[in-house]
Amino acid sequence: MFNLTRKPCPILASRLFSEKSFYPTFVTDMREASTSIVIESPFISQRRLDRLCPVLDKALRRGVRIVVNTRSPAEHDGLLRMQSEEGVNTLQNMGILVLLTGGHHRKLAIIDDKILYEGSLNILSQNDSCEVMRRIESVDLARQMIEFTGLERWYTK
Repeated sequence: MFNLTRKPCPILASRLFSEKSFYPTFVTDMREASTSIVIESPFISQRRLDRLCPVLDKALRRGVRIVVNTRSPAEHDGLLRMQSEEGVNTLQNMGILVLLTGGHHRKLAIIDDKILYEGSLNILSQNDSCEVMRRIESVDLARQMIEFTGLERWYTK
């Protein structure tokens, strides 16, 4: 017997993106964000921040709370360390809450407690590598990820 009241599975309705197709959809989601943007990206590059900061700044001006969780710059060497330090300063000066997590390697984003991106793409540094990101629209799965990662204490509900 069929249960017509059963909710569709959000994973089955999810969409996959490559490094080429990810950013246009992600930027659209950030432009439409009304309450919060959480980004976890272990690496930061100035090149990628130059492209994303204008969108993040507009979101901040709309009153969107933004949290970035990244690897501590001290865990990088040379150019990566310098770019990470500069990136963290840029984000903090904009008014973004930046968390520094030792050994961080997760790549995900959560927008408005309902859109979850997860995969292999370093959102704040991706340049020329072959990557995958899955976009899932689900309040339940976004909340599960917030709780799983321990971000709920930094997150406005």
